[in-house]
Amino acid sequence: MSIRGTTRITGIFGFPVEHSLSPAMHNAAFEHLGLDYCYVPFSVSPERLEDAVKGVRALRIRGVNVTVPHKERVIPFLDEVGEEASFIGAVNTVVNDDGVVRGFNTDGRGFMQSLAEAGIDPAGKRILMVGAGGAARAVGYYLCREAAAVYLYNRRRERAVSLAGSLNTLRGNVSVVDSDALGSKEVMASLDIVINTTPLGLSPDDPLPLEVTMLTGHHVVCDLIYKRTPLLREAAERGCATLDGLGMLLWQGVYAFELWTGLRPPVEVMRAAIQRSSRP
Repeated sequence: MSIRGTTRITGIFGFPVEHSLSPAMHNAAFEHLGLDYCYVPFSVSPERLEDAVKGVRALRIRGVNVTVPHKERVIPFLDEVGEEASFIGAVNTVVNDDGVVRGFNTDGRGFMQSLAEAGIDPAGKRILMVGAGGAARAVGYYLCREAAAVYLYNRRRERAVSLAGSLNTLRGNVSVVDSDALGSKEVMASLDIVINTTPLGLSPDDPLPLEVTMLTGHHVVCDLIYKRTPLLREAAERGCATLDGLGMLLWQGVYAFELWTGLRPPVEVMRAAIQRSSRP
């Protein structure tokens, strides 16, 4: 890839950001299409986030992805926020249109496409989501309108109650369950899909986000973390179908690429790039 005076810059704001697979994915797509773009990681500490957004305008950066811990915090510094991102309360994609900086969220659509690609249909299913943060809001925004019922569990119950209330304004059937329900054979047997939206599993010392002994071959278990987590490994050993977060990463990137360029990216080129980069 050659950098010229005409090259349009995209990238990612995060802290830390060194582990991100997005540069490999997007740069592979730009190169494949012969686009005069590049994608770089920006390590932005929380106290510098406002300055970083000002830099998007000042440097005429075309757009950036936004990751932990900035997805919620970036919103006050943007000129406009899309309806979906506004409801979710988090932005993962920023687009700079001649100095007007707009925020979008492509995470939920990315997750739904990853389900479809894996042949998993949430319509009419009973779904447990573990966690009530920004990722759960993004996924729940879509799931609650398709599923027969969505159950939320979060260690801090008040956050789950708040999220359930928000999702039910979308005509969802969303309720909150406690830890006793996760340990109930009857409750767990009634579920079809289990989704971990928490970061538990990123570290090898993390506890499991739920009791895996209640899982059976009837369940589909999803984890938004990109790697094969202990939850997914143990679920697979119990006969469950499993899905990790690489598909969501891919598809949220596809939709971000479209927002920046107006073009459909080469999905398989992007997939191959993140698969290579994610190998130990």
